[in-house]
Amino acid sequence: MMKRVQNFLRLRKGDRALFLISWLLLNGIRIGLWLLPFKVLQARLHQLGERIFHPSSQATLGRLVRAVNLGSRYSPGKVKCLARALAIQVLMTWYSYDSNLRIGVAKPTHGGLEAHAWVEHQGKVVMGYLPDLARYYPLSSTPR
Repeated sequence: MMKRVQNFLRLRKGDRALFLISWLLLNGIRIGLWLLPFKVLQARLHQLGERIFHPSSQATLGRLVRAVNLGSRYSPGKVKCLARALAIQVLMTWYSYDSNLRIGVAKPTHGGLEAHAWVEHQGKVVMGYLPDLARYYPLSSTPR
């Protein structure tokens, strides 16, 4: 526990704030995915992204991604791809980056279906990259 606190304190002030915001977003989204229909949660996140937060400084896309990854690591349990994708999309909206949420499905060799969510910026995957991402058939995309 002490090591985690020391690691947190080693972060730059701006990165600490991004980490805390990411952590809150991730865990709020996880609760929202459990309690709300997806479309309702998406609408609420869109409102959150558009109205609530206007940063005083610009953060690079890499810093935003690192903050979500770090927030995921320090969250209880396993943070799934959809929560991570939605969190990065909110942060990207706050910092005026275009984003495209993609949700795809794949049929594994053992049967059933697998789903995966990822976010693209200017045609490149910024969150949710997998080496075999091409096997997922995109169902829809939600640009921001």
